[in-house]
Amino acid sequence: MEEINYVKHIQKDYSISFKLSVVSEIEREDISVTSAKKKYGVQGDRTITNWLRKYSTFDWVNQTSSNMQKSKDQKRLELEQKIKLLEKQKIIGEASRNLR
Repeated sequence: MEEINYVKHIQKDYSISFKLSVVSEIEREDISVTSAKKKYGVQGDRTITNWLRKYSTFDWVNQTSSNMQKSKDQKRLELEQKIKLLEKQKIIGEASRNLR
C-alpha cells in the first residue's frame, strides 16, 4: 500500500496592528503587495489585498486615492492596539528596572 503525504495548511491570525502597519507600508509605496507577502510570510494570495480593501484610504470603487475618514471601529481597534503596546513597553521597562 502506498503512503500518501498531505501538506497541512495552517491559517494564521494576524493582529489588527500588524495588518494596519502592512497596509500603511504599501500605501507609502515603500513596498509592493507581492514583496510584503514575502517579507512578512503571509500565506494567502489575496490576504493582503483584502486588508487593503478593508483598511486602506484608497477608494476601490472609483480607483482613486482619497483621504477617507477611518470608521469608529477602525479608530477603536487602533487605539486598543496602541494601549496594548504601551502596556507591554511599561511592563518591560519595569522589569528591566527591577533587574538592576
